[in-house]
Amino acid sequence: MSRPTETGFLRDTGSMSAGVTEGFDDFVHGRGRALLRFAYVLSGDAHLAEDLVQEVLARMHRRWDKITAMHHAEAYVRTAIVRQYLSWRRRRSAGEAILAEVPDRAGPDDPQQRVLARDQMWQLMTGLPRAQRAVLVLRFYCDLPDNEIAALLGCGESTVRSQAARALARMRKLLGEEGVYGDG
Repeated sequence: MSRPTETGFLRDTGSMSAGVTEGFDDFVHGRGRALLRFAYVLSGDAHLAEDLVQEVLARMHRRWDKITAMHHAEAYVRTAIVRQYLSWRRRRSAGEAILAEVPDRAGPDDPQQRVLARDQMWQLMTGLPRAQRAVLVLRFYCDLPDNEIAALLGCGESTVRSQAARALARMRKLLGEEGVYGDG
């Protein structure tokens, strides 16, 4: 028997015990927004972030009892989100384009300047390959050390460091070519 949930999923409640289903619902209700923010920072697109989280949670629901037995359910789900993001074949066909230049430069404390700097960072991040972007998000947003990033991505620590160095070098190069808004 299927019924809708608060998360929008339709699920077969007969395939799992009520306790496991309630545990999954509690996890999604309690940590769903944090997972969505994580996916958004990773992908830079709210709709893609929702798709990533929904896809991963739909897969996790089937074996939630095994995942919770590992005692690190959220870490496992975040890893699945990163891997889903890195392997996802569907991409947007059109990229974002700047339509107009800002006529006057604002001061560094101006709220408009902060919005412009954040927008510029998003544009720089979307220009990176997925693996490099994932490394930067895990390093700077999640504040993970290189060894944990390497374990999460299934690669060596030296690969993590080289991906981060290449990503930062590319961002610096693009900033030099485009110019920086304000102190940026």
